[in-house]
Amino acid sequence: MTAEWIAGNVRATALLARRVGAARAREIAAQPSLEHALHLLADGPYHRDVRPGRTLAEAQQGIASTLLWHLRVLAGWQPRAGSEVVRVLAGWFEASNVCEHARALAGRPADQPYHLGRLATAWTRLAATSSLPELRGALRDSLWGDPGGAEPATIALGTQLGWAYRVATAVPDAATWAAGGAALLIARHRFLLHGALTGPALRRAESVVGADALAAGDLAGFAARLPVRARWSLADVDTPDALWRAESHWWARVERDGFGLLLRPRFGPARVIGTVVVLAGDARRCRAALELAAHGGRPLEAFDAVA
Repeated sequence: MTAEWIAGNVRATALLARRVGAARAREIAAQPSLEHALHLLADGPYHRDVRPGRTLAEAQQGIASTLLWHLRVLAGWQPRAGSEVVRVLAGWFEASNVCEHARALAGRPADQPYHLGRLATAWTRLAATSSLPELRGALRDSLWGDPGGAEPATIALGTQLGWAYRVATAVPDAATWAAGGAALLIARHRFLLHGALTGPALRRAESVVGADALAAGDLAGFAARLPVRARWSLADVDTPDALWRAESHWWARVERDGFGLLLRPRFGPARVIGTVVVLAGDARRCRAALELAAHGGRPLEAFDAVA
């Protein structure tokens, strides 16, 4: 088994060079305009899909598209088990495609889909749907499962919870991240947006964070009743409007854990998982840097708080 992972782990290590890094990202964030920032960012690992002259939304999607391309390359070098790990973790991109497709079917503005290649699970069939009820039916018949409704918001929540469930069950080293991320998603939906969880979405949420937490009537009670593997994500969050800080802390924990996985001495899936999340953390930081540069590069404390 170890021999099967050697080439994949070596490739994963090489891909880690495809990062801007925290210091360079902060320099990009401090630029006086988006165009200045794009000139800096285009001269680096994201040059494949990011170049001067693009809008903020186009550039941010370009960063994500470059990350996806790196994950497709990474998956191609792995043994079958490693490719499946990358596919599950890259499910965020397919979930994003589903959400945007639902918005388009509802007649709302939507982003272009990401090109998933072999990392797709059901996207070809989902993309072919031409109505929201048809999309719900296709999801129900796929690994994503029934979202519980045909409204874009319901499809988005169900798909995102479905991704968290798949990560928690299929990638043990990432189960704590998935549980914490699901807790944040549920907290935002229930206590910030005042939405309800019913049907398949409720059952999926119960499987990740437990029924006891979901019975709580407020954020404090919800956080206190979460299982240990999810409770950390809401530490020191007292009010729903502070959930954005919890998301930043979630990313910091995931990226720190990812670097820890890279230090494991044996060849195997840990280095692959670590590479995926470290690359994802860099992409998120660069997207945030462009956001601040588009607003004049000030205040840098805002970037530091998010990134």
